[in-house]
Order: sequence, then structure tokens, then C-alpha cells
Amino acid sequence: MAKNYDVIVIGAGPGGMTAALYASRANLSVLMLDRGIYGGQMNNTAEVENYPGFKSILGPDLAKEMYESSTQFDAEYAYGNVERITVTADNTKIIKTDSNEYTTKALIIATGSQYKKLGVPGEEEYSGRGVSYCAVCDGAFFRNREVVVVGGGDSAIEEGSYLTQLVEKVDVVHRRDKLRAQKILQDRAFANSKIDFVWDTIVTEIEGDGQKVTGVMTHNKKTGKDKVLPIGGVFIYVGVEPMTEPFRELGITDEEGWIETNEKMETAVPGIFAIGDVRKKELRQITTAVGDGSIAGQGVFSYIESLKD
Repeated sequence: MAKNYDVIVIGAGPGGMTAALYASRANLSVLMLDRGIYGGQMNNTAEVENYPGFKSILGPDLAKEMYESSTQFDAEYAYGNVERITVTADNTKIIKTDSNEYTTKALIIATGSQYKKLGVPGEEEYSGRGVSYCAVCDGAFFRNREVVVVGGGDSAIEEGSYLTQLVEKVDVVHRRDKLRAQKILQDRAFANSKIDFVWDTIVTEIEGDGQKVTGVMTHNKKTGKDKVLPIGGVFIYVGVEPMTEPFRELGITDEEGWIETNEKMETAVPGIFAIGDVRKKELRQITTAVGDGSIAGQGVFSYIESLKD
């Protein structure tokens, strides 16, 4: 038989854990579902400097603190890869995972986003063998070697700066002539002698010897010249896309897959809320996810109370 809860939160990142805290504190039965360990992308973040209450804290440590807080009022946590969501005639939500089935009155989607891929030759072939999307996870494999970071936003510059603690040199390849990252991150990167910038340039191919990455082919958009950068690894940060595949048939996403909500975090389907990086929004940060989570956590209580009228 399907296990039943008042509220199910899909995703145990900062937003999901905050929503679980608020909902369980309101004496609702709550289940957090995630296909991996709690914390989401915080586990891949070396240092968090912009979360109030901490001058600086390691991402995994902040995840642990949040998890302990989110489960103090008996919210449960379970592994599960969500495959399908069904809404019945009486507005019960049925969640089918790869191993179980659950029912709930209210659903909070907090599945977040994932890094986009370049889509160039060699990227898939050398994934995990020199191609990475997580400097914290894989940086130590490239100790004292030269690497490329692709991108010009916050993630690219933050992770590039982190890599300089481990590698010999970082080439930041960016398709424009200026960065999009926050000024404080730019200033640190420009002042770092281990970081060089390759402007107006795209990566067209990732080369290797069949076993590991040996270089990247680049194309300068202004000069039209191609050049191979001989490096041992490439870290890719060219944007994000929502992790919303199981929810597309619910009619709550835009054409790009982002979930649209109102200011109460409510979607177009009554009793389904969405929070954090999965939403169509401007700023995707731990703090904004936590804010969304608190609103949705209180919102599900109000929604469930309305069912009693």
C-alpha cells in the first residue's frame, strides 16, 4: 500500500529542508524525498560566505546543520527517484518513485537545477575522466596541473578561484569580453596570479587520448582563430536548467521547464507548491531557497486547513 503523508517535499536542499521544518513544526506529517544525500548543491560548495549567521562555513557542514534542524519535529527522510506524479479527482497527489509509492494532500517541489552541458565532441566521452562540473568534488584529481574553466558567472569564477588552491594554473574561457560574476568574485579572480582569462572564446571540442582529457579546442569569435589549449581537465559552468522532467505533464512549467508560481509559491495546481532553484526566478541562492521554503511550509498548512472547510 502507498504510504500517506500530509505533505511530501521532493528535494532536500536548503529550500526543501526549510519547508519540511515549517510544515512539521505545524504538526503535519512530512516526508522529504531525495535521490541523493540531503543538502543538494551545498555538498558541492567549498565555502559559503553569504549565508546570515556564518561568516564562512563549508557547504556540507551547512547542509548537516540544516538537516538536523529540519527533522527535529519528526519530518521523515527517504531516498527515492521520482518518476511520475498523478493528481486524482479529489486532488490527492500520488508520487511514484523507482522503489515506492506515496500519497499526500500537499506537495512541495524543491528539486533544484543542474549544470548545463556544452554539447561538444568529447564532453560525454571524457565525463569523469577530465570533464567535470564540480571543482570541489574533483579538483584534487588535478593537483599541480593546468585546467580550463568554461564560463563567466558566479559559479565559474568561484570554482576557478577554489581550483587555484590545488592546480598549477586556471584558464577561464569565456565567450564574452567581460564576466557576469559578482564584482567581489571578479576582483579576487583578477588579483589571482594563477588565473588567466581567454576572452571572446568558446570551446568547440574536448580532446583526449582515449583515456583522459589532454586539451580543449577553442575558437575566438572575434579573430576567427582556432587554438588548442593543452590541459589536464575542464570544468564546465555555462548555466543551469531545471530538474522538472517528472512534472512537465502537470502543466506547471514554462517552455524551458521552469516552474511558475505566485508569491505564495503556489503553482497552477491546487496543493502543489514549488520553491528554490526550480522556480522561474532571478536570484538562485541558498538564502532565496530558504525564504521560498518558509513561505511554502506555512502555505501547505493553510492549504490543508482549507480542505476542512
